[in-house]
Amino acid sequence: MSDSTQVASIEPRPNGPYLVNGITDFRNSKGEPVRTEPTMYLCRCGGSSNKPFCDGAHKKIGFSGERLRDPSASMSDDYVGKEITIHDNRFTCSHAGFCTEHSPNVFSLKTEPWVNPDGDSAAKTIETIKMCPSGALSYTLNEILYRDQVRTPCIHVMKDGPLFVVGGPELRGEARSLSPEHYTLCRCGASKNKPFCDGSHYHVGFKDDEN
Repeated sequence: MSDSTQVASIEPRPNGPYLVNGITDFRNSKGEPVRTEPTMYLCRCGGSSNKPFCDGAHKKIGFSGERLRDPSASMSDDYVGKEITIHDNRFTCSHAGFCTEHSPNVFSLKTEPWVNPDGDSAAKTIETIKMCPSGALSYTLNEILYRDQVRTPCIHVMKDGPLFVVGGPELRGEARSLSPEHYTLCRCGASKNKPFCDGSHYHVGFKDDEN
């Protein structure tokens, strides 16, 4: 199979890096292109000196790719509004904070429940939900569920955070994302929901000054 027709895929290697094939669009946190190869190994232990690429540090530090959270606990809460219903899955959330930042009238951790589907116009709420990198948020409008978007395969390095994957590269292995089109992958090594990000990079002070 030639590189031009290679199926885009990401495979978390056992206790090792992400094996990435067929992705030609790779961006750092500033939106600048990162060099790509037909096959790449990206760090997910947090210890590489050549982030976002693997340098073998996982072997030195004894990295474990074990998923400590039980995926069977994943469930969505539905917040029904007059026009739009918002679906939220806390199990999948990477705690990027885009929702509370861009639509504080709808998403607020200071209130209970934390989601008010009638807090803003449906159009603005939809724009905010589309920013969600992990796939934790989706919505139903006119009885149609909207979860994924139409985007070409790309990996974005989030500042001092996870890999934000869009465009539906096949995620190989046992783990399944809530959205096959977009998801966030841990690269600090501390997530309890590996290979997915659970926000642990904030707590462990993960840094990647170069990207």
